[in-house]
Amino acid sequence: MQEYNVTVSIESEPKRLDAFLMEFSEENKLGFSRTFLQNLIRQKAVLVGKTAVTKPNHKVKPGQEILISIPEKKIQSLKAENIPLKVVYEDDDLAIIDKPAGLVVHPAPGNYEHTLVNALMHRFKKLSDINPDRPGIVHRLDKETSGIIVVAKNNPAHLNLVKQFADHSIKRIYVALVKGKVEYNENIIEMPIGRHPLKRESMSVGFTKSTRYAKTYYRTLKRTPLWSLVELKPFTGRTHQLRVHLAYIGHPILGDSKYGKQNEFVRMALHARYLGFIHPATGKFVEFESQMPKEFSEFIESKG
Repeated sequence: MQEYNVTVSIESEPKRLDAFLMEFSEENKLGFSRTFLQNLIRQKAVLVGKTAVTKPNHKVKPGQEILISIPEKKIQSLKAENIPLKVVYEDDDLAIIDKPAGLVVHPAPGNYEHTLVNALMHRFKKLSDINPDRPGIVHRLDKETSGIIVVAKNNPAHLNLVKQFADHSIKRIYVALVKGKVEYNENIIEMPIGRHPLKRESMSVGFTKSTRYAKTYYRTLKRTPLWSLVELKPFTGRTHQLRVHLAYIGHPILGDSKYGKQNEFVRMALHARYLGFIHPATGKFVEFESQMPKEFSEFIESKG
C-alpha cells in the first residue's frame, strides 16, 4: 500500500477535501484524477487527523494532518504493446523518450490501449509504480504535443523527479507556432489559471479562489503578419498552461482545437524541445533536446 502524509498549510483557507487532494496530486505530479480521489474518500482511505472522512465535500482546515492510503491493485486492463518508441537515453533509473504527436501518454477510463504507458511496458522490464495506473509516468505531455518526456524506472528516481518538478527546478523549453504577429520580442505572462467555469474540461485565466498562480516566459523567434514562432519556458506547471496563456494574449497555438482553431495546422503546433534536470542517482545536471518536427520546418518554409 502506498501512503502519503500531508499537512494543510497554516496560510490555507478552508476548502473541500477532494479539492485539496487534487491540488496535492497536481503539485506533486501524482496523476490522480478527482474522481479517483473522491472514490478513495468514500472508501474510507483518507484520514483527516485520525478520523476517516467519507464525504468529498468535507472542509479541511489549516494545520490538519491528512493521510492518504492508496490500496495495491492489479491492473488487469493494462497490457504491453509493441509500439515503436524513440528512446533518446536510458540507464537503470530513467529513460528519455522523444514522444510523437498523437500518442496519449497514459491510460484513462475507456482508453487503456495504444498509449505511451503500453509502449513503455513492452520496452522496459521495470517501471516505477508510485501510481500503478500510470507506471513510469512522472509528468505528461498533451496527446498532440510532441517532444522530450522523462520516464522513471524505479520509485526513488520517480519521487526525486517529482520533487524537482514540484520545486520548479527542472528546466523545460518548448517551441510553438502561434496565430498572428506577436508584438514583443520577449515577455512574461503572469496570469492565474483554473478550471473554466462553464467548460469543465477546459482551463482558463481567472481570479477566483480556485485559480492558481501561473507564469510563462516567451521569446519570439520569427514573426509574420499571420503567424509567429515562439520559444516558451514555463515557470509553473499548470494544466494546459502554455495553451491557455497564449490564447489569453490573443495568440493561440495553431491547430489547438480547444483554445484556438483546429484547421490552421496539421496538428497542435507545440513541441517540447528541451529538458534539463539533476539526475536522481548521480546528482549531476543532465539535459536532452529534440529537433524541431518536420511539419514545423515545412510550414515555416512554405509560409515564410
